[in-house]
Amino acid sequence: MSNIQRAILTVTDKTGLVEFARQLAALHVELISTGGTAKLLRASGISVQDISDLTGFPEMLDGRVKTLHPKVHGGILHRRDNPSHRAAVAEHGILPVDMVVVNLYAFQKTAAKPGVHFEEIIENIDIGGPSMIRSAAKNFQDVAVVTSPADYPALAEEMSKSGGELSLETKWKLAQKAFATTAAYDSAIASTLETIPASFQIEPALGFPSTLRLHFNKVMDLRYGENPHQKAAMYSDGSGQGVANARQLQGKELSYNNIVDLQAAWDLAQEFDEPVVAIIKHTNPCGTATGKTLLEAYQKALQCDPVSAFGGVIGVNRPIDAAAAEEMAKLFLEVIAAPAFDEGAKAAFAAKKNLRLVEVPAGEQKWVLKNISGGTLVQDADLAKLSESDLKVVSKRPPTPEEKRALLFAWKICKHVKSNAILYARDGQSVGVGAGQMSRVDSCKIGAMKAQLPLKGTVAASDAFFPFPDGVEEIAKAGATAIIQPGGSVRDAEVIEAADRLGLAMIFTGIRHFRH
Repeated sequence: MSNIQRAILTVTDKTGLVEFARQLAALHVELISTGGTAKLLRASGISVQDISDLTGFPEMLDGRVKTLHPKVHGGILHRRDNPSHRAAVAEHGILPVDMVVVNLYAFQKTAAKPGVHFEEIIENIDIGGPSMIRSAAKNFQDVAVVTSPADYPALAEEMSKSGGELSLETKWKLAQKAFATTAAYDSAIASTLETIPASFQIEPALGFPSTLRLHFNKVMDLRYGENPHQKAAMYSDGSGQGVANARQLQGKELSYNNIVDLQAAWDLAQEFDEPVVAIIKHTNPCGTATGKTLLEAYQKALQCDPVSAFGGVIGVNRPIDAAAAEEMAKLFLEVIAAPAFDEGAKAAFAAKKNLRLVEVPAGEQKWVLKNISGGTLVQDADLAKLSESDLKVVSKRPPTPEEKRALLFAWKICKHVKSNAILYARDGQSVGVGAGQMSRVDSCKIGAMKAQLPLKGTVAASDAFFPFPDGVEEIAKAGATAIIQPGGSVRDAEVIEAADRLGLAMIFTGIRHFRH
């Protein structure tokens, strides 16, 4: 081992960089940097040399060329134990570079932005960064390559204890991570560009790539999977969005089933603009309601099925305040997912040591993947929204304004109930949930049977068409007065006739929401 004397730092993600650079400087490491990274370090009072001072050549072409230079790559790639290498770099005045701290342009985040232009995607293809990473990783015996801010603390500690050295084992682990990083980066570029035609028009998306390249980084090992005999782990796509990139504020370690339910709760909560609380049990919503406040929404959601809500998972679409938190804290819950928790809410939940509080950064799923033997299924996420033009009144009696509001509310929730799905609701409050049955008429019966609130005057939503009139008859028997459903059955005429005979209003949407 030898001391790390010179390091190049050039990063897009500047998390933790200033502290790490200070620690390197304290160990007498000479720091060399580029552009915005150098500017940040100087603004933080850290002495740093520009890369152009090392190369004797200015950055050019809008930053496209700055590190692609023999004095950079020669300094990284030469073997210290090879006399001819040492002689060559000495002849050309090339200084050794012992550490490369690089992370790459945020290509995936840029490509995922709505309305992003083709030129912006291309400009976010990093060239110099991957080149330096690969050079340093290839020469790992002599050079430490650091691609993740998560590694900064451990590296600084090891160097502090050893007087500025890193072990060969550490350098090898860093090199392994580095090659994985560049492989994933190239894969993301290839997968994105494959979907763009020669016209370079990237909107709307053109479907699925012919080769599906996936890259995820492990976030954590889980205690077990759905059952104790199954192993499990959670991985992140690195986007910084969604459940996999959430921040847990308190409580026990999340389990596999917690995370699955958390996703279901979060997805349902995002369907609404007004304050909403979704209570999930085994991925099904056992209570969902809107209100003027989260407190009101929670109280209404709990009324739907307080027995099933015990041990449930809650998702909301607003920062949780103290009033809502104090009421939620009265019930045993596994997880609460929210965009944020205010200080009053944190204080109210503090006594519930095992309750998991999770802050979820906003972000929509683009694709849904499901493993099958020998491969995987891929589909677009179900993000379909109803517009007024989708609604077709097929019954003799149109729904009243109040019924229509309730039907549209019920439709949003029914989408998140396992098929076959029937949901009874009033405007702003679910009342009964019939989930996951093999026949739709059974879902109608079970939804009514589960109801704790009066069913008279409710409406019903069905995720798919009614194959026979019996489902409509069960819904009318329960006391509902209107139904929203996709339509499309060969027996639609019989189903509509049954609605008319029973005095029900019925709307067709033309959109199905199977959830298998």
